[in-house]
Amino acid sequence: MRIALVRRPSPRLAEGVVEHIERVPVDLDRAVAQWEAYVDALRSAGWDVREVAPSPEHPDSVFVEDTVVMFRGTAVLARAGHPSRRGEEGATADLLQGLGARVVPLTEPATLDGGDVLKVGDTVYVGRSDRTNAAGVTQLRAALEPLGATVVAVPVTRVLHLKTAVTALPDGTVIGYEPNVDEPRLFPRFLPVPEEHGTAVVDLGEGRLLLSASAPRTADLLADLGWRPVTVDIAEYEKLEGCVTCLSVRVRELPAPTA
Repeated sequence: MRIALVRRPSPRLAEGVVEHIERVPVDLDRAVAQWEAYVDALRSAGWDVREVAPSPEHPDSVFVEDTVVMFRGTAVLARAGHPSRRGEEGATADLLQGLGARVVPLTEPATLDGGDVLKVGDTVYVGRSDRTNAAGVTQLRAALEPLGATVVAVPVTRVLHLKTAVTALPDGTVIGYEPNVDEPRLFPRFLPVPEEHGTAVVDLGEGRLLLSASAPRTADLLADLGWRPVTVDIAEYEKLEGCVTCLSVRVRELPAPTA
């Protein structure tokens, strides 16, 4: 199963929250074209793309990954760390319930953004960041450990989300731009990449890795290691601290239908 959830950019995209980099103007028309090319890349790789209902009142809603954490057919519904983003998760929950996923919501006082969660096999790393608090880590652990996950909390102080700093290759190697990673020693296998925008990859399957066109040296490094880089231009989203992972939710497993 390879389903990708995406969400169209809000007309208010340029108003999105920026906290760790300098704000620069966002070109909405260019952002929409980049989003469409990103979706085309998913479809070309064989993913069944489903659109979550738009949320024009939420500037950051295109970053749909932040709304949910998927693990073995269970959808842990996030509770956004920034108040302006609360409410984005409802339409994601509706779509996933329609697909048959078991939905488990986080509750107050927990806050957690999906961008703070990195899954490497059965290990689930959770960034303790400005957006994800201790209660969010605790509630995620309670939801996922009965499903066989080992939940490991890691500090995130230098960037917005854990997955702004690190993601993982299909073989389990964690990659990241080392100046942005608080504790690379927490990961059993860590590979530094040469560019800040090279930290994020999406496993498209069959050795293909989706990553930003802003990281050509990282693409060359991954190709030299035997992977097949597929690059997309997401420069307008990088202005808002976004990356290739946060523009979609990848669903690889759902519960079997009941008779």
